[in-house]
Amino acid sequence: MDMPEYYRQRATYYERVYHKPERQSDLRAMEACLPGPFAGRRVLEVACGTGWWTRHGARDCTHWLATDLNPNTMDVACNKAMPAGRVEFATVDAYTFDGLGQRSFDGAFSGCWWSHIPLERLASWLELLHARLEPGARVVMLDNSYVEASSTPLSRRDAQGNTYQNRTLDDGKVHEVLKNFPTCDEAFAALGARARNPEWIAYEHYWVLNYQLA
Repeated sequence: MDMPEYYRQRATYYERVYHKPERQSDLRAMEACLPGPFAGRRVLEVACGTGWWTRHGARDCTHWLATDLNPNTMDVACNKAMPAGRVEFATVDAYTFDGLGQRSFDGAFSGCWWSHIPLERLASWLELLHARLEPGARVVMLDNSYVEASSTPLSRRDAQGNTYQNRTLDDGKVHEVLKNFPTCDEAFAALGARARNPEWIAYEHYWVLNYQLA
């Protein structure tokens, strides 16, 4: 499985997933609520992809650093209209955050990234993210819920409990993609005591996790 290559090939038409008719109500609700938690904050966005969420989340922030490792998806994001003077893009590996230097943030966001983190790496990744954040930082993550009629069927589960989907690109090539679907209890357990007043909002096709870093 080569996730960077899969998303490189899918970059130009990735956003088709956001045009599914049954998901429009959820999307509009999340887009409307996303700017509020980040008003006046300096935000690190992890794996910004094509920037769908960036343009919404950054509306009222002080500064928004949108990061991704994939130049193809980043190109799409950089060509979008963004809130003026607020958004910066940088090529950064989400698993190391190399390239950020000594920068710290009082907000963090990731959209549809949690589901691609192997379960065995989730705890260490959360530690890495939180080390970049100041006490009291606001963190928002959102991702897909599994809905039988709308989601790509699961193809298998591995020994660690990770689940996978077989996804077919426009050229007919099939890629196996890791895609986990956590429950509220699983997400809260992964965060532990470092998440102050965690909130889980369950939409039909998505979930949103919002908390303050202790």
